[in-house]
Amino acid sequence: MTTFPVSISLSSYGADLVRQRGQGSFIEVLATAGATRIELREELLTDEDPATFSHAVQQHGLECVYSSPIELWEAGQSRPNPQLLATLARAHAFGAKWLKVSLGYFTEHCDLPNLTACLNQQPVQLLVENDQTSQGGRIEPMQRFFDKVDQQRAPISMTFDIGNWQWQDQSASTAARLLGRYVTYLHCKGVARRPDGKLIAIPPTATDLHMWQQLMSHMPHGLTRAVEYPLQGNDLDWLTQEHVAVLATLSHAQQELSHV
Repeated sequence: MTTFPVSISLSSYGADLVRQRGQGSFIEVLATAGATRIELREELLTDEDPATFSHAVQQHGLECVYSSPIELWEAGQSRPNPQLLATLARAHAFGAKWLKVSLGYFTEHCDLPNLTACLNQQPVQLLVENDQTSQGGRIEPMQRFFDKVDQQRAPISMTFDIGNWQWQDQSASTAARLLGRYVTYLHCKGVARRPDGKLIAIPPTATDLHMWQQLMSHMPHGLTRAVEYPLQGNDLDWLTQEHVAVLATLSHAQQELSHV
């Protein structure tokens, strides 16, 4: 059976545990489970040493994506976020090939040629993700942005977060149809509404997995798909391995989650 690359966002293990253990402690867990990529979370960094982390990732045969909560475009500004260059450098120091950020406040006045020129000098590729905000979590601004990216031939691709569209009441199916060709990284999460009305990320049901397969039909074949839902239990090694196996075969046949 053909399998496809799987990433784990380290936020999946819970912020408290990740900060307590340090993100480097999960490298071996991911490698043993068969993951291809580790997603380092800037907001969960404590005292991790970039050179040590980068070396360990390389030694375990993983790729790394660096996730930062910064927005690419700040409100009312035509130039890219002034923190972008430093964040790209930090991502590179940690051994990341990709930096993932959210869109922010993109308008027709944003200086995309300037951004393109900047990124063409960088060893780290930029990924822009749909987040849960009104400015960066709706289809229309993302579509306008990636249309411009296409015109500029900018070295930017999309992280498509399946669950995040629900925070802005957007259709993931419509988003996949309109934006799928730009996607190189797929964030996977189920979503449920708590009794208090708050949306939360949850592990996928069989129905979710079937829907994800349909979304993938609009995207490049074999793209990396990431766990970004809770991986919490007494045996993280087993749990990680089980979910890597589910996502690794996802584009072929609907997977049953009775054993996960």
